[in-house]
Amino acid sequence: MLLPLWAAAATVEVRVPGSGSVDPAPAVLLLEDESGAFTLPEVLAADRAGGFERESELTEGLSMGYSRSAFWLRLVLRNPGPQSVQQLLEVSNARISHVSLYAPDAASNYKALVTGASAPFTSRPYPHRHFVFPISVSPQSEQVVYLRVQNSTTLLVPMLLWEPHDFEIASRSEYLVQGWYFGMVCAMVLFNLMLWLAIRDRIYIYYVVFVLAMGVTVASKTGLGAQYLGPSSWVWGNFAYFVTISCTLAAFYPFIRRMLDTPRTMPRLDAAMQATTGLHLAAPVAYWLALPAVAPYATAFFGLTILFYCGVAVWGTLQRMRAAYFLLGAFCMLVAGTLLVVLRAYGLAPSNVFTVDGLQLGSVFEMLVLALALADRFNEMRREKMRAQNQLVVIQDQLVDTLQASEKELADRVEKRTHELQAANARLEALSTVDGLTGIANRRHFDQVLHKEWTRLERTGQPLALVMLDVDWFKRYNDHFGHQAGDECLRAVAQAISSVSRASDLVARYGGEEFVVIAPGNDGPQAEQLAQRACDAVRELAMPHPLADAGLITLSCGVAFTVPGPDSSPENLLGNADAALYEAKAQGRNRVVLAQPLD
Repeated sequence: MLLPLWAAAATVEVRVPGSGSVDPAPAVLLLEDESGAFTLPEVLAADRAGGFERESELTEGLSMGYSRSAFWLRLVLRNPGPQSVQQLLEVSNARISHVSLYAPDAASNYKALVTGASAPFTSRPYPHRHFVFPISVSPQSEQVVYLRVQNSTTLLVPMLLWEPHDFEIASRSEYLVQGWYFGMVCAMVLFNLMLWLAIRDRIYIYYVVFVLAMGVTVASKTGLGAQYLGPSSWVWGNFAYFVTISCTLAAFYPFIRRMLDTPRTMPRLDAAMQATTGLHLAAPVAYWLALPAVAPYATAFFGLTILFYCGVAVWGTLQRMRAAYFLLGAFCMLVAGTLLVVLRAYGLAPSNVFTVDGLQLGSVFEMLVLALALADRFNEMRREKMRAQNQLVVIQDQLVDTLQASEKELADRVEKRTHELQAANARLEALSTVDGLTGIANRRHFDQVLHKEWTRLERTGQPLALVMLDVDWFKRYNDHFGHQAGDECLRAVAQAISSVSRASDLVARYGGEEFVVIAPGNDGPQAEQLAQRACDAVRELAMPHPLADAGLITLSCGVAFTVPGPDSSPENLLGNADAALYEAKAQGRNRVVLAQPLD
C-alpha cells in the first residue's frame, strides 16, 4: 500500500512556463560505481535489481566530497499533460570532470550526451557556463533519466530543472552579475596600470598581476573561462582551476612584500612567505601528475595560505603599520569567502550563493579595499614629501639663528678667532644646498645635479628635460606690497611647483623670482605637461596681483629637452630653456612655450 506513495514522492513534475526552477535532489536515487567502468546496460540491470539507493545526506546539492568513484543519479520526470514538454536539466558546477546524461528518445532508446570540464566547450549540448542538458518528456508519462558524474577533486552536483524560457530569463540576470564582476576587474587593472605608467611604482604592477590572476581564477571556477577565455577547443578542467589559484596566491606575495616592506619590518615572516610562494609555483607539477590525490591537501593549503597572509596583516597592525589595517580589512572579506568555499568542498557546508560564489564575493571587497590602500599609500608619500620639505625649512631657520647667536657672542673675540669663525661659516655656506628663503634647492645644488643627470642619461640614452619658470611682473608685486610680501609669494610659488613635481625631479630657485625644474626621463610633451601643472597650481593659490594682466600671480615657463650626447652640453639645454622662457614672456606671459629639441 505504501509503495505507490513512495514512487510518487520519487518523481519530479515537469516545469511549466513561469514556475521557475526546482531542485530535483530529494527525488534522486544514487548508485556508486567505485571502478568507474559501469556501462549503461549494467546500470539498467542494477536499477531493475534495486541497486539504486536514496542517501539522506545527499539533499543539499548532492555533495559527495572527495571521491574517485563515478556516481549514477537516477531521476524520474513526470509529465501529466497531454503534450510533449521540453525541459532543461542544469548541473551548476562547472568543474565536474565528466558529466553524461542518458535520456530515452521517442523509441525509448537511451541516448548519451557526454561532456564535462575535461572535455572541450564544444562538447556541451547547450552553450552555457554550466552543464545544461535538454530533455524531452512525452505526454502523460514518467521518464527515467540517468546522470553519470565523476570528478578528479571534490564532487558537488547541484542540479536544477528548468522550463527553457524561464531558464533563458534567469541566465540573462546571472550573466549580468558575472559581467559586473569582471567589469570591475578590468577597471581595476586598467586604472592601476595607468597609475603605474604615471608613477612608476612597482607596487601598482604587482597589484595588476594579482587582480588579473584573481579574475582568471574566478573565470575558471565559474565556467566562464571555458566559454570565453581562449578557443572553444581548450579544456578548462580542475587542473587549470588549481593552477590559477596557486598563481593568484603566488602573485600576492610581491604586493604584500612591498606594501608592508616585510624584508625590513618582519624578516622571518618574509622568509616564510617566500617559501610558501615557492610551493605554490611548484604545485602545478603535482597537479599535473596526481591531481586527484593531492586535491584535498591543495585545498587545505589554499585556505592555510590565506590565513597565513591574514596573520601577517595582523602582525603589521600590532606594529601600527598604516597599510596593514587596509590589508587586514581586505583579508577578512577574502578569508570569509574562501573558508566558505573550502567548507563546501569538504561537504561541511550547504550549496548556496555564499558557499558557491564565496571566493568571488570576497575577492570583490578585497580588490576594493586594496585599491583604497594604494590610494592611501600615494597620499602618504605626498604628505611625507611635504613634511620633509617643511622640516628642511625649519632646520635652515634654526641654523641661521644659531649662527647669528654665535656671531653676537663671539663679536668680542680675538681677530684670529673671528677669522676662523668666518672661514667656518663660509665652508658651511658652501656645503649648503638649500635656498634660505624658499626651502628648495639653491643654484649651486641645481648646477651639480644638472651635470650629474646629464652624465647619467648620456650613458643610458634617455631624455632630459628642463623647465624654467618666472613669476610674472614680480617687481611690480614687490614694489606694491613690499619685500616681506614678496618673500611670502616666492615661498608659496616654490611649494606649489614642488607639489606637482615627481620625487625624481629637482625643483630649485635659479635666482630672484626664477625657478627651474630638472625632469630626468621626460620628453618634451611630458615636461610641457609638468610646466602646465605648475602654472595651474600657482593660479590655484589665488594670490591677488592688481598690477598683473590676470589679476593674480602667474608663471611664464620655458621648456627644453634633449637626449644628452657628445654634440651638446648642459649649457646648451639651459640656454634653450631660457630662450623659450623669453619667448613665453614675449607672447604675453602666463603661458608655457616648448623649445625645439637640440640637434
